[in-house]
Amino acid sequence: MVRYLLKRIAISIVTIFVILFILFLLLELMPGSPFNDAKLSPEQIQVLDEKYGLDKPVYERFFSYVVNIFKGDLGVSYSLSQDTPITTLIKTRFPVTMAIGLSAMLLGTIGGLLIGFLTSFFKKKWMNAIYHIFTILGIAAPSYLIAIGLSFLIGYNFEWLPLLYDFREPVLTSIMPAVALAFPVMAVVARFARAESDEIMKSDYVLLARCQGLRRRTIIFRYVVRNSLIPVITTMGTLLVGLLTGSLVIEQMFSIPGIGQLLTNAIESNDYNVVIGLCFIYSLIYIVVMLIVDLLYCVIDPRVRLTGKQKA
Repeated sequence: MVRYLLKRIAISIVTIFVILFILFLLLELMPGSPFNDAKLSPEQIQVLDEKYGLDKPVYERFFSYVVNIFKGDLGVSYSLSQDTPITTLIKTRFPVTMAIGLSAMLLGTIGGLLIGFLTSFFKKKWMNAIYHIFTILGIAAPSYLIAIGLSFLIGYNFEWLPLLYDFREPVLTSIMPAVALAFPVMAVVARFARAESDEIMKSDYVLLARCQGLRRRTIIFRYVVRNSLIPVITTMGTLLVGLLTGSLVIEQMFSIPGIGQLLTNAIESNDYNVVIGLCFIYSLIYIVVMLIVDLLYCVIDPRVRLTGKQKA
């Protein structure tokens, strides 16, 4: 099992550096420059390129960047916040994105599991109707549309919550963004939980447990819920990464000073260093989350642990 995890970590590290190299190549081919100010003369732009090492070949800049990564240095901003270390920009913004993303993930997961399991275990017509309407809307409607509706009803019409994010009231001003992000997550988790639990309830080992006289509650918690969580955890890993890296529109709508807003501003100003640094963080988050998902597999299902030992 340890060899299996070490192998996964090694593959993940190689994947990160391949992604970084591709990003370097793509940004090299992009038109424009971080120094697009019309007031700058060609000589001044050349001086700035030499200062930041942009006049060097792409492979030389790539290897220098990799060496600096191991030192914890992601470089500095070229134009967005000139000469400010990128780690400083990320440190001030990442906690905001992380707090809202984890809140949305927690709310969406708990709500989705409850909806999925309850509608599976209690076959009520009105519950099924609500389930189908909710999941269809949750999957079809993008999060920004939910955010618009919440802003109009709760923020503007009833004035129950502030419309924009405020550092002085981080919890109160994070409710609407978290709910908007959680709504699609809740719908996806509910569909997976219900479909998997319905399938397991028809399985042979559940039928055997019923024949042995086990109570319905025992069967549900011992066999159905636990086994239903495996595909749900797979979905949660991907959804969590999406919440932490894909909430660009939501952050713009609520003026949230997170890394999504930082990435948008960096792309608009051609600040290559900030774009590469954030993409590196995104890749790192994705790989770490997927490794955690693998570990959770081993905890929930011993068969996965056994398979991992056999492969190792």
